[in-house]
Amino acid sequence: MTRLVDKVVIYITRGDLLLVFTHPDFPEAGLQVPAGTVEAGEAPADAARREAHEETGLERLSVWAFLGERECDMREFGRDEVQRRFFFHARCDDSEAPERWRWIERFPSEGEAAEVVFELFWAPRWPAPPGLVAGQGALLGALPRAGA
Repeated sequence: MTRLVDKVVIYITRGDLLLVFTHPDFPEAGLQVPAGTVEAGEAPADAARREAHEETGLERLSVWAFLGERECDMREFGRDEVQRRFFFHARCDDSEAPERWRWIERFPSEGEAAEVVFELFWAPRWPAPPGLVAGQGALLGALPRAGA
């Protein structure tokens, strides 16, 4: 039986740039944005804030906005689950945030390695958004342009 898993997807922007990452140890995982599992009893907005920090190390994020909800059937990716995804937007207010950095997530979801390395960088989202994997780009069009 296919299980339903609640997930959050977080679009972190700085101006017209979108924070994306790759997995240096697993390049086949493709280009992604911060995302993760909603824990039992946790509100999706709280999960988004937690996951954003765990996966990026960024402290100064603001203007948290809920963008919408979508389902993604993960069976085409070899997982017997449907993900109910809650999409959020946060703005990076840290002018000191680097253009590119490595971050180690020390609290990955179940079934993952003890630590996961991310190579994070800012990618232009206009005029065309980056090619995100597994439906993560579903609500990029809902993001406001910088200054809007």
